Formats: sequence, C-alpha cells, structure tokens
Amino acid sequence: QVQLVESGGGSVQAGGSLRLSCAASGRTFSGYGMGWFRQAPGKEREFVASITGDGGMTYYANSVKDRFTISRDNVKNTAYLQMYNLKPEDSAVYYCTAGPPRALSDRSYEYYYWGQGTQVTVSS
Repeated sequence: QVQLVESGGGSVQAGGSLRLSCAASGRTFSGYGMGWFRQAPGKEREFVASITGDGGMTYYANSVKDRFTISRDNVKNTAYLQMYNLKPEDSAVYYCTAGPPRALSDRSYEYYYWGQGTQVTVSS
C-alpha cells in the first residue's frame, strides 16, 4: 500500500507559477512510476505528466509540454510538478498517482494509488 498526499495548490494569475508536491509513504517509492492527472468541473480526468521510477524518462500531455516539468526525489519520497506560464484552462484539481515503474502511462486505469487532490485556480 502507498499513501500519496499532494500539496502546493493555490490561486494564481495567468502567467504565474506553482509547484505541486506529492509525498509518498509506504512501499519503496522508486518502485513506482508517478503521474499527475487533473480534473476540471464537468470534465473527465485528464493526463498531465508521468515519470519513471528512476526518474530517467518523462512524458507530457501536449497541452502542458514546455510549461510543466515533472520530477522526483527518491530520497525524499516525493514527486513534483513544476508549472510555469499557467493559463486559466489549467484550473483543475490535480491528482498525484503511483503505478508501474517504467510505464509512463497516460491511462488513469493503469495506476494503482491516488492522492486526494489539490486545487489549482488560475485567473485571467
């Protein structure tokens, strides 16, 4: 079992930045690939970014590529999502998730554990 707790959400103006953190506890953190998904009101949950267990490979949704950076610290058991140049359409609840170590999946059903989410609101 892995417990995931997100933090770092908040309200920013368009063009601003935020860094989300996902603290993991339980089994060996490096044994899991990590992902970030988001869900806006009335919309389906969508993939944002993923990273392999060793941090060597990353994968991004086209909508966030070149603006967001996913990373991880396997000593601190924490994953991060650095978000730059935020847009109003980035407003959503952001979820951290843990899954297969090398999958880099953009499919939510392939992930095993989910955090409770953190709200990001971007105003124009």
